[in-house]
Amino acid sequence: MRSNVRAHLGVVFCIATLAGAAVRTAQPLGDIQVRQAWIRWLPAGVPGGGYMTVFNTGPLTRVLTGAASPDYAAISFHRTHSTGGVNEMTPVDSIAIEPNIPVRFAAGGYHLMLMQPRRSLHPGDQVTITLRFADGKSVDVSFPVRAGNSP
Repeated sequence: MRSNVRAHLGVVFCIATLAGAAVRTAQPLGDIQVRQAWIRWLPAGVPGGGYMTVFNTGPLTRVLTGAASPDYAAISFHRTHSTGGVNEMTPVDSIAIEPNIPVRFAAGGYHLMLMQPRRSLHPGDQVTITLRFADGKSVDVSFPVRAGNSP
């Protein structure tokens, strides 16, 4: 009977430890906040756009260097520029998030380019995207999928 109790306590301890680790990895970075995150719904197979506003409430500049999601084969940062009345998108390797200066990802500016969806997405779905920073830290952000241009 004692061995059953020990085994049960061991399992409970392992589950509690794993649950604690899962909670720690999913918590946002203390100085990075993401608001108004959303993905514009487009027909299947068409690259999508991800939008958000990123705030750095800490004292040091944070550098956003990448993003990933189990729902997309690739995610990259792009910026739309208008030159002579022609809009063009160019890839961006990193984005500095200065203290107390929000960086807005929106149509016509910075945005996430979401390539090769791995599942069919529809308005109302949620997609988790992990934002990665130069210091090795990351934050998971939930992006609702929406139709049209609404934030």
